[in-house]
Amino acid sequence: MSKRISRRGFLTATAAAIVAPMVVPASVLGKGGATPPSERITVAGIGIHGRGSGDMEWLLGNDDVQVLAICDLWKQQREKIKDMIDRHYGNKDCAMYRDIREFLVERPDIDAVLIATGDHWHAQAAVRSMRAGKDVYTEKPSCMTIAEGEAVVDAARKYGRVYQTGTQRLSEANHVFAIEMARTGRLGKVSTAYAHIAPWDSAKMGNAWKPEEPLPPKEEIDWDIWLGPCPWRPFNKAYVSGDWRGVYDFHTSCIGEWGAHTFAQAYAGLDVNGKPPCKYQYVDNDSGDGMVCTFPNGQKMVLSRGDKYWYGSCGERFDGERGWVGAADGYSAPEASSPDILAEYKQVVGEYVARTGRSLDHMRNFLDCVKSREQTVANALVMHNSMQAVHAANICMWLGRDLEFDPETKMFVNDDEANRMRARAQREPWVI
Repeated sequence: MSKRISRRGFLTATAAAIVAPMVVPASVLGKGGATPPSERITVAGIGIHGRGSGDMEWLLGNDDVQVLAICDLWKQQREKIKDMIDRHYGNKDCAMYRDIREFLVERPDIDAVLIATGDHWHAQAAVRSMRAGKDVYTEKPSCMTIAEGEAVVDAARKYGRVYQTGTQRLSEANHVFAIEMARTGRLGKVSTAYAHIAPWDSAKMGNAWKPEEPLPPKEEIDWDIWLGPCPWRPFNKAYVSGDWRGVYDFHTSCIGEWGAHTFAQAYAGLDVNGKPPCKYQYVDNDSGDGMVCTFPNGQKMVLSRGDKYWYGSCGERFDGERGWVGAADGYSAPEASSPDILAEYKQVVGEYVARTGRSLDHMRNFLDCVKSREQTVANALVMHNSMQAVHAANICMWLGRDLEFDPETKMFVNDDEANRMRARAQREPWVI
């Protein structure tokens, strides 16, 4: 049959195409409540493990998001997350990448990334992603040192990126109520905040090597990328599978594990202008339980392990002239020293939403800010300010003495040894 078509045949075919209805899925047109592709935020996952799988499901629950790719140095895991994403969309379109450097170069079409690597990669991946023009939602603790936190803040500012750290309790109504009761003066003058630290591991972490195992092919597990900026050590799959907590190179201790959440919660309710404490009082135990951190205005934050002030996890509590209020995971409602304080719950939370315009959904707050270019509730500066206190408290425990920190210079006062711990050497080429 000839491939040529007459003018009359062409016109007849064209007319038929115009008359005949085109079958286009309603989702493509944005009908039926669906968001058209042109208005969707394109996203990729980086290192989605454990908690990150829940984050990915949370992200996929938003109709204005399209997840296009997964980057993970572990083949087993990237295939698992690809399958999750493909099943959600009913296709096989999710792309896979092993090396974050190649991924960031090859995918300029992606707007934002979800980072849920091990702790030692959070700042590394965030800074590299922001340099590549991506907005960032990252799990916590979001930096391993004070210097890394500064690098994240600088990158967000320099490249104009939206950044959210995964301290999701800043967006949960019970915690918002406790924070707002303190922040707005409804408790009277607040003297002390209590911040929960994790009930496992020690502040004084070890650095022993696990037994060496045969190194797998890079395509299976890229060990060099997994180590990233950390010192080289022999391969052991247990690290890749998640058994890295409690190791100095990879973790921020029991203080950082929950303090990454609870210090930010305490800051939000105190009148400290986002600045970290200036004094850290050493406590002679292995966790930091009971450490008193004093702010320049005299307010205090007390690190607490166990159930002295709450019965759930990741709790904060504020003590004021009128009484106290606190919240933690597992609470159906906040707790307070009197029913009168709790009677203001709906009003206080409602006023917060009206004032800020923020969603009481942490992921949704991030996505809204990707569109509006406004600051998120847990932006880079919020993260850095609270993590400075995490790192300062850790250094206090490691050195075994009281420390004084200058929030303006971000340096320890008259303590060269402590100041050397503000940063860690980074292994080439993983320097940010």
